Amino acid sequence: MIEITEPARSAIKAAIDGAGQPVAGLRVMVQGGGCAGMKYGMALELEQQSDDAVIDAGEVRVLVDPESQAVLSGTTIDFVSGLEGSGFVFNNPNASSSCGCGKSFC
Repeated sequence: MIEITEPARSAIKAAIDGAGQPVAGLRVMVQGGGCAGMKYGMALELEQQSDDAVIDAGEVRVLVDPESQAVLSGTTIDFVSGLEGSGFVFNNPNASSSCGCGKSFC
């Protein structure tokens, strides 16, 4: 369903370890908005929902709600660092186009 690269797994693990409380995992979702109509969202979740898709990637768990599952199917999530900053990058084969900021798509 979703592939999580090693750099992304490390970044997710660091976020979970720094949460200061037990978390069920990192939620990855698609929301309406952004320049191109849809945008990616991520949040640490305290509880897993019964209808979540669960991706166990090494030491981290990623949760995906049912509405986002089809849109994110086949997506690779990476984490990159560079001169212009660092952050998660989504390579989504279901996106027909994206905006210049790289954070939204349609």
